[in-house]
Amino acid sequence: MNSNAPAVTYLFTTFPKTTEMFLQREIAALRARGLRLSIHSMWGGGGVFRGIAVERFNKWRLLELVWLIPYESWRRPDVLQQLLRGLASRRPPSWINFWENMLGAGFACVYARSFRRNPPALIHAAWGGAPATAAWLLWRLDGHRFSAGAHAYDIFEHGGDWWLREKLESAIFVHTSTAFARDALIARGVPAEKIVCIRSGLDRLPALKPLRASRVPLHLLAIARLVEKKGLDRQLRIYAALKEAGVDFTARIVGDGALRSRLEKLAGHLGVAENVAFIGQVASHEVWEHLAWADVLLHTGVVAPSGDRDGLPNAIAEAMAAGVPVVTSPTAGTTEAVSDGATGIVLPADQPEAWVGALRRLSSDDAFCESLRRPARSWVEAHFDVRVNTDRLFTRLEAASAR
Repeated sequence: MNSNAPAVTYLFTTFPKTTEMFLQREIAALRARGLRLSIHSMWGGGGVFRGIAVERFNKWRLLELVWLIPYESWRRPDVLQQLLRGLASRRPPSWINFWENMLGAGFACVYARSFRRNPPALIHAAWGGAPATAAWLLWRLDGHRFSAGAHAYDIFEHGGDWWLREKLESAIFVHTSTAFARDALIARGVPAEKIVCIRSGLDRLPALKPLRASRVPLHLLAIARLVEKKGLDRQLRIYAALKEAGVDFTARIVGDGALRSRLEKLAGHLGVAENVAFIGQVASHEVWEHLAWADVLLHTGVVAPSGDRDGLPNAIAEAMAAGVPVVTSPTAGTTEAVSDGATGIVLPADQPEAWVGALRRLSSDDAFCESLRRPARSWVEAHFDVRVNTDRLFTRLEAASAR
């Protein structure tokens, strides 16, 4: 570890988390770059990650708030007044977001004395919810410099985080991973000059796999959490349309979530249960095995009733890197990587007949497949290398630490 490198305290809601591999890759690359890291996980996670101790917040310590809140309020009555005005003037978008913010506020109050004794050069909140609340309050209480990440969940779920604008406009910089998210933050009033779009990335690029000589049956793959914003009900209807059109296929859905039983019942109702396998959650290295099997990756992302939506799912970049053609809906940031007819195919998720035509062509037209695969791989090489992208983030963290 480089002793001259900046020391940064990272705040997570849960770390490490299987469904957030992009953050694990980010931390691993920053550590390899020489950043001196301390990591706090406020809810789950903990343990040791790549040789770094992850301190999991002991929620029993929230009982200390009985005396810590009066003490910190006595120290900084202006902060208390600001919080009370905010609580009185706005409603939280959801109970989940309310308690996320309360968790971040509780963490800040419990750890304020520790951070006061040993001030970090920089606090970086990985998310705009609880971690950014904690970082913002630590800044308000004692002036600790902080930066923050803001991802699709923070910006769009139930209209966005409760105090998002106030938190982010006080950060030294704000890290987003898509231009789509950056534009949404600017529209919400976050100063454009504070926002830097640095994409996630892959820590390795696999060999470009050969095209299967016969893609009958067509091997279809989805890698997604089984939640509303992934639009998997629409994907099952696409499978039903394929079956009705006589296209021979078999499909795998890799991932787990609250909608699994509902989706399995829908597959049976639509008559495609025998064609679709629900694989469940798998280890990250197994994802590449499923991509090696696949002929096409399907992403049917939509805007969920809560407002949540994807940014640019890592599964899309992974498929493009491996040489698996991608067919995606245009929702959110997907079209930053998938350009229709150039690096993949873009179709509305609610038009199954159009998907049938595209998938039928991918099952038989080798030249068309190759015309998508190689430019897609080139896009990943140019834009989705975690080492290159993390160097940019490292530079930002280093500059913010030195201010």
